[in-house]
Amino acid sequence: MAETSIEWTDATWNPVAGCTILSPGCTNCYAMRMAARLEAMGTAKYRGLTRKSGNRAVWTGKITLDRKALDIPKAWKKPRQIFVNSMSDLFHADVPSDFVRAVWRTMEETPQHTYQILTKRPDRMAETTAAFPLLQNVWLGTSVETSDYFSRIDDLRRVKSVVRFISFEPLLGSVTEADLTDIHWAIVGGESGPRARPMNEKWVRGIQEACLRFGTAFFFKQWGGKNKKAAGRLLDDTTYDGMPSTASV
Repeated sequence: MAETSIEWTDATWNPVAGCTILSPGCTNCYAMRMAARLEAMGTAKYRGLTRKSGNRAVWTGKITLDRKALDIPKAWKKPRQIFVNSMSDLFHADVPSDFVRAVWRTMEETPQHTYQILTKRPDRMAETTAAFPLLQNVWLGTSVETSDYFSRIDDLRRVKSVVRFISFEPLLGSVTEADLTDIHWAIVGGESGPRARPMNEKWVRGIQEACLRFGTAFFFKQWGGKNKKAAGRLLDDTTYDGMPSTASV
């Protein structure tokens, strides 16, 4: 587990590492760059997870299960919001269901923390977690980068969770027509990094308006770009840090 600069969480926990490129939102994934850097630093957990393609790192599709990491949250007594698998996808096809269940058990045994799990595979999330206990401290979400992936929202609605959330990041097209029924939280952000693709302000406002219509909490994470700090995260000179109200779901 590590402290993080991700605006909507406090820490990251990675019992799984490695992934596979699935859709356009994965193209410039920061985790690929980070995994390559960690391998170069000699971190065994990330060995062989990326390869060079041109002058960038891309996933090889190899997955590492880190069973030693399963107990890490138990040592954290102070409550944290914890992003689960910032360096992977817990619901990747090559992560066994019994390992997902082990992750679930850790979260069940540490109710002082709030866990945020984000996937691009909400269909498997729904199927795998159907028989798991509903945990009040676990939020489940999916990533949607363009309207081509609205089906992920439908899959997410099938997920049993006290909070369902969507990360519209990197936002690569208009998603104004997204159906946010039974979605409690929306995170919006532009792509960042050396190959960042631009985000149109109209796309951001479209989601903001949809959140108002559906009663969904709105969190504006960043404009992104090659220098995301310079671009900042103000919208109309306002910082939007909306969070879901678990008491109402």
